[in-house]
Amino acid sequence: MDLTAVVGAVAVLAGIHAIIQFLKALVSPLRSVPGPIAARFTDLWYFWTVYRGRFRAENIALHHKHGEIVRYGPNRYSICSSSGQKIIYGHGSKFPKSSWYRTWSNPNPDQWNLFADQNMKRHNENRRQFQSAYSMTSLVSYESYVDECADIFSQRLKEIARTGVFADMGHWLQCYAFDVIGLITYSKRLGFLDSGKDIEGVIAALEDHLRYGTLVGIFPWLHPYLTPLRNWLAGSAGAGRTYVLKFTQERIAEYQKAEPKTVTQNGEADPGTAVDFLTKFFSKHAKDPGTFTMYHLAMGCGSNMVAGSDTTAISLSVILYYLLKNRPTFDALRKEIDSHPENGESSNHTTFKQSQDMPYLQAVIKEALRLHPATGLPLERVVPPGGATICEKFFPEGTIVGTNTWVVHRDPSLWGADADDFKPERWLIEDKEKLSCMERNWIPFGLGSRNCIGRHISFLEISKLIPRLVRNFNFELDEELKGRMWNTTGYWFVKPRNFRLKVSVRQD
Repeated sequence: MDLTAVVGAVAVLAGIHAIIQFLKALVSPLRSVPGPIAARFTDLWYFWTVYRGRFRAENIALHHKHGEIVRYGPNRYSICSSSGQKIIYGHGSKFPKSSWYRTWSNPNPDQWNLFADQNMKRHNENRRQFQSAYSMTSLVSYESYVDECADIFSQRLKEIARTGVFADMGHWLQCYAFDVIGLITYSKRLGFLDSGKDIEGVIAALEDHLRYGTLVGIFPWLHPYLTPLRNWLAGSAGAGRTYVLKFTQERIAEYQKAEPKTVTQNGEADPGTAVDFLTKFFSKHAKDPGTFTMYHLAMGCGSNMVAGSDTTAISLSVILYYLLKNRPTFDALRKEIDSHPENGESSNHTTFKQSQDMPYLQAVIKEALRLHPATGLPLERVVPPGGATICEKFFPEGTIVGTNTWVVHRDPSLWGADADDFKPERWLIEDKEKLSCMERNWIPFGLGSRNCIGRHISFLEISKLIPRLVRNFNFELDEELKGRMWNTTGYWFVKPRNFRLKVSVRQD
């Protein structure tokens, strides 16, 4: 068959597909749902908008224009409604994750991970296996790891301050977050803070996976074909997520060669001894290898590597950025930190418990993550058999529905006319009913049974580091950042680019 015939056949098939999509749009019970005209017939509108980094802004604008339900694909609908969120994500929900999540895992459906698994029963069973390691009660055992990395990070900042140059703080905060997750997972820093460089190309591999997973997920049928090709082209180390998982396996192998820690039967360390994830995981595996397998162990560590640095680094960057763009809030927070009784000159380590007693700090964290949550796309779910009525509209089974955190966090009906303003004071009001409403709709780490399992660790890192940075250092924004908003890359994670600051050690 010559090239002309092949091109002709492809054109015919594309034309048939377009006609089918057009006819489906005409007879769909959801044909009245507003949205871009192109989005009625093809997911290419969604793909192009995400590719350009514009989707979250477009998503917000569509809801402002059309209300609670908008279309962003032929079978994709964005929901901005508290009642709709309860139906989709609430307790007992039967809405599984959409096919978009397939690209965040191996094409083999039996090789699950917690984030991507579409099998709700299997996810619930596996999540229970990991829950205790990520619980709030486990935080105390991780504090020394965070303190160690904070000490090194502070030393790097002092060195940067002596040079007088502007540094990319987003990069350094990711180095900090990576070394913390390395210590928490393996009791060994990965070395990012030692040089500020991308150790073995892991950050680059995660960036590659972020782009791939986000964009190819819109057309997931490509995933089984593209993944083997990408890995073959990359060589024996693989590409993206495959590369990061191989890096993880190497760290596990190093751990196994070292002298093991002493743990009790329930996987906890001796009193006063910090215990890492891998120690806990090996203990669980030894106790019940049939239930907590070596695959569970590898996936637990791999998930920490894939998701444990980006969200925390973004959140830390966001908090610092908004504090510096709104100097009175920085000064107010510094005043609270300085006045805290345990924060004397000799105390560099704010404990997690102490941070919870700083109301303005907690308000700043909440407000920054409200304005800039880490994820920028709808949390897609699939309507289960029998369909569902959401916002008084019936959605047939198989329809993809989801809530975008950015849309909810900028909704004037929830946050008021100043929804786009950085205003930590909104969290310090005495109106309990209003506060309760805001808390329910503050979802930077997701919501429902599929919320981020590592959110408590991220809060630990944030709550301990921000007081130290504000207390001990002064920061100056790059001249370009003073006059405009910062640049971001908006795939699944909305990451800052060139967040350049000049650092100086506080003298007063």
